[in-house]
Amino acid sequence: MAKISINRLLTRAEEQFTMGMYESALTTYGLLLKEYPAHRAARIGVFLCDIGLESAEEAQALFDYYQIIKSEEGDAEEVMDNLIATLDTTKDQINMLLKTHEDRIDYEEGISYEDFLTFAEDRGDFGLAFQDVMFSTKVILKGKEEYIDFITHLIESGYSEMAEQFLDSMSSAFGRSQDIYALYEKLEKNKSKLL
Repeated sequence: MAKISINRLLTRAEEQFTMGMYESALTTYGLLLKEYPAHRAARIGVFLCDIGLESAEEAQALFDYYQIIKSEEGDAEEVMDNLIATLDTTKDQINMLLKTHEDRIDYEEGISYEDFLTFAEDRGDFGLAFQDVMFSTKVILKGKEEYIDFITHLIESGYSEMAEQFLDSMSSAFGRSQDIYALYEKLEKNKSKLL
C-alpha cells in the first residue's frame, strides 16, 4: 500500500466519520489497521467510531477536539491515547457503580431467586416457601433460565393458575421458544392430573 493510499484511506474514514457514517468509517479505519496495525490515528478513529455508535454527539465533540490538537500539539495521538484511556477507565467505573446500585435497588424491593431457592430448601418445600414470601416480598427473577425454573416449580407445587400467568407474561417477553412450549405442555398435563 503506497503512502498516498494511507492518506487517502485516512481522509475517507475521517469524511465518513464527520458525516456520521460510523460503521463505514469503522470499516475504512479497519482496512488501514489491517495493513498498518500500529497506525495511531486509525486506532483513535476506531475508538471514536465505537463511541459514535453509542453517542454521536460525544464522538463528534472528541473528533473535533482531536482535529484541533492535531494542528496545535506536537503529539496529538499521545494526548488522545491518554484521553481514551481515561474515558475507558471512567466508563468502566461508572458501569460498575450503576450495576452495583441497580442490584442494591432490586434486592431492596425483594429477594433474589437464588436466595429464595435457599429459603425453599431450608423450608423443605417450594410451595410452602412460596406461600411464606408471596404476600410479604417479591422474588426477583433475572433471565429466562430463572423464569423457567420458577414456573416449573410453581407447576410442580400445584400453583397452576399462577404458573400460567407467569408463563403468559414470559412468552411475550421471551418469545415463543421450545422452552415456553414445554412449560405449557407441562402445565396442561398437570391440570389434567388434577381433574
